[in-house]
Amino acid sequence: MFLKSLSLVNYKNFESKNLEFDAKINCFVGDNGVGKTNILDAIYHLSFGKSYFNPVSSQNIKHDADFFVIDGRFEKNDREEKIACSLKRNNKKIIKRNGKPYERFADHIGLLPLVIISPADRDLIIEGSTVRRKFIDGVISQSDKEYLQALINYNKVLSQRNALLKYFAVNHTFDANTLAVYNGQLTNYGKVIFEKRTAFLNVFIPIFKEQYKAITGQAEDVDITYDSKLLSQEFSKLLVTNLDKDRALQYTSVGIHKDDLNFTILDYPIKKFGSQGQQKSFLIALKFAQFHFMQAISKTTPILILDDIFDKLDENRVSHIISLVNKENFGQIFVSDTHAERTEDVVKKIHQTYKVFKL
Repeated sequence: MFLKSLSLVNYKNFESKNLEFDAKINCFVGDNGVGKTNILDAIYHLSFGKSYFNPVSSQNIKHDADFFVIDGRFEKNDREEKIACSLKRNNKKIIKRNGKPYERFADHIGLLPLVIISPADRDLIIEGSTVRRKFIDGVISQSDKEYLQALINYNKVLSQRNALLKYFAVNHTFDANTLAVYNGQLTNYGKVIFEKRTAFLNVFIPIFKEQYKAITGQAEDVDITYDSKLLSQEFSKLLVTNLDKDRALQYTSVGIHKDDLNFTILDYPIKKFGSQGQQKSFLIALKFAQFHFMQAISKTTPILILDDIFDKLDENRVSHIISLVNKENFGQIFVSDTHAERTEDVVKKIHQTYKVFKL
């Protein structure tokens, strides 16, 4: 699978931009602020129906414009897929596949598998559990429609239960029967999500460890563990046990929406005890593991986006990445960098066709 062309209208800093791509490697070079990352984000937008860097859709419309349009032509399984994503201010976003609008955005997820490696990934280590849940949900959802639907349903019921808890507090009332209905739904959807997360990590973690070793050339003991209260107690019992706390807080304090991933090196949190180099290697291994997992599950080679990573990594790690890309079965790659000569030096070592776009 690869992206043949991209057309932007009023997207971020671009009033109008049309690009034709190489099937293998495409490099965007230029000073900071010229829009290299914006083009990569537009490609991500076509795959996921949203921006990687700014989830507030209206903020991706160019200043002083009323709408944006992103058009992409992909080739997948020897047929062309035309994907268009558009938004007018104060209107709902529209995603079309071959001219036909999706009724549900969820139906689009997984059609165009994509992995992005960006300096923003550092949030996976330094920020709270929400970022890490978003990562695991994003990887599983691209290959498992049942998981994605369970997640959508869970979040909907969670909002309803939280609204009910707030209603109880404001009106000094309580209805155990109504709450029990939400508890039952939450438990059912939560069980599906918990079991699928557990099964996914059993497959994913060994791939991650292999990638870390390949990137660093070392056998440092790195690990990912699943942190969930559902590992020690049934969800239905957790909801009953924490009812008084939930009523006091006016929201649901336990459940799979509180799950986390623990990232460790030598059994210690990498956030506190990992060097900058170790943390960078950990994140790249995480994303390469995502790439290989998705490739195996979807039977399609994902698009790989490398945003500004050559500027953030030392020469040794860049060399390891290039050697991996050279020998592994990678497909189309998009790269952004501030130094044109450095970029060409790097991509020439991959021995694939390439195109350089100077912005």
